[in-house]
Amino acid sequence: MLKADFDLPDTVSKRVIDTLHIDSLVQYRKFNYLEAKVVYNSVALQSNFIEIARGSDGQIKKDMGVVDAGNSVVGIVTDVSDKYAVIMSLLNKDSKISAQLKNTKDVGTMIWDGKEPNILQLTDIRKSAKINKGDSIITSGYTPTFPYGLLIGTVQEVVTDKSTNNYIIKVKSAANFYSLQFVYTLNDLQEDEINKLLDKVKKQNQ
Repeated sequence: MLKADFDLPDTVSKRVIDTLHIDSLVQYRKFNYLEAKVVYNSVALQSNFIEIARGSDGQIKKDMGVVDAGNSVVGIVTDVSDKYAVIMSLLNKDSKISAQLKNTKDVGTMIWDGKEPNILQLTDIRKSAKINKGDSIITSGYTPTFPYGLLIGTVQEVVTDKSTNNYIIKVKSAANFYSLQFVYTLNDLQEDEINKLLDKVKKQNQ
């Protein structure tokens, strides 16, 4: 009956207000940050996943964004049980996240080519964009998954894609996937309202 023999569920949460302005009525999106302990993490596979000891009993839902203790992007929740949840890591060949160059505001897609852990690729950035090594890459805020402005990583190298008019930008991830112990899942408290409005507009334009 020792306390060490029991694994108590994670219940910690904190409220965070996003700086992204929505409209005159709902000015800022509000997020609940739900802390969870990492119980499994892979970095050497083509499809890396992270498992956390918090599930639907602890308010975790599929498609929630996940960050580390420093508020850097880690991945997205893909599967949930009562007490556990699985996160698709940024180090996954199927991972795609909307990202933005902080300085120029150019928006692209953050992916991983499966080669180097902690080195991501930002695609769909036009060659006319002014990019320097060390520039910050942040979340664009264009989806309910992540608020605007979370750090994804920094530019390490800019490569010209000869087949297109775009760059392929190598990005060093801000999150250290080798040492994850605790993460936070982001519960967008206004997600339902946003999605209902988008669904209404889509139906009107079908």
